[in-house]
Amino acid sequence: MNGSAASDDSLEGQVVAVGRVGKAHGIRGDAFVEPWTDAPDERFSVGVRLSTQPADRGPLTVESARQHSGKLVVHFVGVDDRNAVESLRGTVLLVPASARPPIEDPDEFYDTDLIGLNVRTVTGQAWGPVTDVLHSPAGSLLAIDVAGREVLVPFRAEFVPTVDLAAGIAEVDPPDGLLEL
Repeated sequence: MNGSAASDDSLEGQVVAVGRVGKAHGIRGDAFVEPWTDAPDERFSVGVRLSTQPADRGPLTVESARQHSGKLVVHFVGVDDRNAVESLRGTVLLVPASARPPIEDPDEFYDTDLIGLNVRTVTGQAWGPVTDVLHSPAGSLLAIDVAGREVLVPFRAEFVPTVDLAAGIAEVDPPDGLLEL
């Protein structure tokens, strides 16, 4: 895939989800957190301030974080008992998109950068936007809204030869018969 990165200016004001608060662990305000990031040690390090969805539950600042039986346990500043954690259960934790580390490989992308791209075929036929990126053991798939119908295209160079984040476009070279399925 030929890729071009988005500028930092295009990320201003955007946020990305890095996890979700789960159930309480113990009685002193520790919470299990489901990390949605490849870098939980960085995203949940001491002092990191996280915005929340819903917004009125935050911001939350990480006081401590540790692994317990293979799960991430986080203590947030000012959340000091089990009831306080339970009131946060289900809260989505957010960071500014501009805080993500840059991706060095031009053929790698953050899912959130792909969602919303306008898709067209290599012959110029407009399809519609990318609505989701699905991951399976066989590889990633772009979910594309083509005239109100979801079409899944393998996110591999032979089927998606060009991704231009700055222009907001992805070009696809679909396998024969894809739209007939």
